[in-house]
Amino acid sequence: MLGAFRSALATPDLRKKILFTLGIIIVYRLGATMPAPGVSFKNVRACAEQLEGQNIYSLINLFSGGALLNLSVFALGIMPYITASIIIQLLTVVIPRFEQLKKEGQAGQGKLTQYTRYLTIGLAILQSTGLVALAVRGQLFGECDQDVIPNKDSIFTLIVLVITMTAGTSVIMWLGELITEKGIGNGMSLLIFTGIAARIPAEGKNILDKSAVTFVLVCVAALVIIASVIYVEQAQRRIPVQYAKRMIGRRMYGGTSTYLPLKVNQAGVIPVIFASSLLYLPDLIVRLTQGSSTESNWFSTFVQTHLVKQSSWVHIATYFLLIVFFTYFYVGITFNPDERADEMKKFGGFIPGIRPGRPTAEYLKFVLGRITLPGSLYLGIVAILPNLFLDLTGDNQNQNFPFGGTAVLIMVGVGLDTVKQIESQLMQRNYEGFLR
Repeated sequence: MLGAFRSALATPDLRKKILFTLGIIIVYRLGATMPAPGVSFKNVRACAEQLEGQNIYSLINLFSGGALLNLSVFALGIMPYITASIIIQLLTVVIPRFEQLKKEGQAGQGKLTQYTRYLTIGLAILQSTGLVALAVRGQLFGECDQDVIPNKDSIFTLIVLVITMTAGTSVIMWLGELITEKGIGNGMSLLIFTGIAARIPAEGKNILDKSAVTFVLVCVAALVIIASVIYVEQAQRRIPVQYAKRMIGRRMYGGTSTYLPLKVNQAGVIPVIFASSLLYLPDLIVRLTQGSSTESNWFSTFVQTHLVKQSSWVHIATYFLLIVFFTYFYVGITFNPDERADEMKKFGGFIPGIRPGRPTAEYLKFVLGRITLPGSLYLGIVAILPNLFLDLTGDNQNQNFPFGGTAVLIMVGVGLDTVKQIESQLMQRNYEGFLR
C-alpha cells in the first residue's frame, strides 16, 4: 500500500489529484470547526463536555467528525446525503420510473443523482430545523443549563442558523462531488472517513489519560479488529460463469470463462446505519414529547435505561438483531437473482452444471442466502464490539470506543477502495511494474 502511494506521488497527474483531494479535505475540516452564526462556542463546548456520549445524534456526530455537537457550519455533515441516497436506492425498487432510469445507464444515473441532491436539501432543512429546535429548548445537550444560542428569542437568528446549516450540507455535497470528479476515490466516502479519523486522536488520548494499560489493550484490540474486517471485506464467493460462442456477422464472440463475485458483506455498512437510526428513534420521540404527557413516564424510563444506555444488554441485543434483519432486507432489494439470471441468459452465459433461466436464479438465491447469514453476523458482532467493551469494563463515560462498530467498517472499506483506485490508475499508466 505504501509503495502504491509512493508511486502515485511520483506520477505528476496522480500527484495533482491527491493534493487536490487533501486540499478539499482541509476545507471540509475547517468548516467542521467553524461555529455557525448566533452560537456561543464557549457554552457549546461546556455542554458537550458534560454530555458523556449519551446522545440521540451519536451516529451523525460520528460522521460529521464532532461537528454536530459543536453546532458548526457543517453540523449536519454528510448524513442528509447518505439518507437521501438510501431512500432513492430503495425507491428504485418500488417506483417503475426510477427503475427505468437506473437501466438507462449514465443519463439515467445523472437524473437519479439530481433527485438525490433535491432530497438532500429537503432533509437538511428538516434536520437543521429539528437540531436548532432541540438546542433552543435545551434538550440537545441533556441536563446542560448553558444557553448555546444566547439570542434564541430572535426568529431571524434561528432562520439564519437553519439556512447556514442547510447551506453547509450543500457545500459538503459539492466538495464530495469535486473529489469524485477531479480527485482520488469516492468523495462522499472520503469525507466520512475524514470525519471519523479526526475523532480518533482525542478519543485515544482520553483512554490514555485514564489508564495506560487500557490504552495498550485497546491498540492491540484495534489491530485484531481491523485485520479481521479487512479479511472479511475482501472475502467473496466466486461463481464460475461460462459464455457460449456466438457468431455475429463474420466474427465469433464469447467462449470465455469468468466469475460472478458475491461478497460476504454484500450490504456494506448500510444495515448498521439503518439499525442505529431506528434504535435512537424512541429517544428522539421521548425528547420531543417530554413533559407533554405523564402517561409516557414508563416509556421514557425504559428508553433511557435500556435503549439509550449503550452498555445495556437490551440495547446490545436489539442492535444486533436489527442489523441482521436489515442486512437480509437490504441485500434482498439490491441484488435481484432473477434479473441477474436473465442478463446472463441474454448474453449467452451460464453457470456450469446449472441450466440457464429459472434454475440459475434459484441457485443464486441459495448461494446468496448462505453467504448473507455469516455476513450479517459479522456486521452485528463488529457493530456491538464497543458496546461489549463498555459493559465488560464498566466504563460508561467512554461512549465513543474509537476502534469498533461503524467507525472501523467505514474506515477500512473506504481505505481499501481508495487504495484499489490508486493502484488501478497506476496500472493503466505503468502496468509493467505490477507484472514484475
